[in-house]
Amino acid sequence: MAAGGFAVGRETQKSGTQENLNLYNASASQSRNVAIPSFADLAAQVSPAVVNVKVTSVEKSASSDQFFGKDFPFPGFQIPIPQQPQEFRREGTGSGFVVSKDGLVLTNNHVIANAQVITVTLNDKTQYKGRVIGRDPKTDLAVVKIEPKESLPVVTLGDSDAIRVGDWVMAIGDPFGLTNTVTTGIVSAKGRTIGAGPYDNFIQTDASINPGNSGGPLFDMGGKVVGINTAILSQSGGNVGIGFAIPVNLVKALLPQLETKGNVTRGWLGVAVQPITPELAQSFGLKQTEGALVADVTAQGPAQKAGIKRGDVIVNYDGKKVDNSSMLPMLVASTPVDKTVPIQVIRNGKIETFNVEIGKLNDQNLALNKEEEKSDWGLSLQNIPPEERGRMGLNANSGVAVTAVEAGSPAADSGIQPGDVILQVNQTPVSSVAGVKSKIAKAKGDKPLLLLVRRADGSTMFAALSHDVG
Repeated sequence: MAAGGFAVGRETQKSGTQENLNLYNASASQSRNVAIPSFADLAAQVSPAVVNVKVTSVEKSASSDQFFGKDFPFPGFQIPIPQQPQEFRREGTGSGFVVSKDGLVLTNNHVIANAQVITVTLNDKTQYKGRVIGRDPKTDLAVVKIEPKESLPVVTLGDSDAIRVGDWVMAIGDPFGLTNTVTTGIVSAKGRTIGAGPYDNFIQTDASINPGNSGGPLFDMGGKVVGINTAILSQSGGNVGIGFAIPVNLVKALLPQLETKGNVTRGWLGVAVQPITPELAQSFGLKQTEGALVADVTAQGPAQKAGIKRGDVIVNYDGKKVDNSSMLPMLVASTPVDKTVPIQVIRNGKIETFNVEIGKLNDQNLALNKEEEKSDWGLSLQNIPPEERGRMGLNANSGVAVTAVEAGSPAADSGIQPGDVILQVNQTPVSSVAGVKSKIAKAKGDKPLLLLVRRADGSTMFAALSHDVG
């Protein structure tokens, strides 16, 4: 009986194997009838509008001291005879694409930053000198103008909201200087926040993106641009299948201002918001963690005038659902100044609607080293809007952003970097550029300027700035 049972088992197993084999053969046959999509026609259609952007800048090397010869008995000691800084040329390359027949080229701001000479090379190898007519560092966008001899092929801007996770996309650019390189992949995720700026909302893709692809287009299968390739996540510096593109809908909202004014005027709501954790949701009696929790309201700002209060949860802005706190700054920033928009909030468990007249966001920039001799610290600062404080994890009245640091300055020597936030000056909290100026003016000139700085990773450090009088 045991043998008979074994035989039955083998026969059943054999029958099942044959059935699986038949199913596999049927599946393989069907797969052969479904062709993998070719991107050849699409690449040929859109490639003529993709360009190479070459940037040349002239920089000065930091001054250095002459070393004693190798036979000097005390290695590491220096002769105190400073050399004059030497100028050198630095070249970089990126990508871009033509958005108007008369020569408007869209690219990343970080591609053209500090450029003295910009050379735009078309698909047919024709070269033109370019000039920057508009840039927006906060969204890393820039518009370059060339003067073509004839009308240029242009891209069509699509709808980044319409693409779905899993859709095919194609990237074209000049990775590592290899012009007109075409790569394909899918949309891996949407709405990614990577800490690149206050308006993070990236499309993530596994289409190969490498250094030199920055500023190039990300196309959908209809040949329309849905994103601008901007960043990669990589420890090696090369592609590992995680790239990020700026959604084209953001570009469409800003492009007219960049073209005509050279910069962007943003809307201002006058609130600081923060994410809603499960614990906060429970505390506020919310059923879910969606929305943006109002942590603070600017006195006499648009939100306060309309009746919005601390503790409200913004769930809808001008007809658009607010899934999380990171969405709100971008929605507000892209709203025309003086436009009245309906904002829905949850207050005490009930939905209430407020009509808010959006104000103008005033970005105040100040280069301290240009103010007066005693303020020559090499810092450029910027006030932090209330909308951004919550996203950055700052208190409502704390911090001033460092936007630039002059090479070789006391600020640079102390280790301060762009992106840092100054929390204190000489152990006194500061919340505005004017406050920093006031504290510096009161500082004693013979003592170092003591700053408490928060780094981009959330850590804090003290930095002592002093002028070299030796």
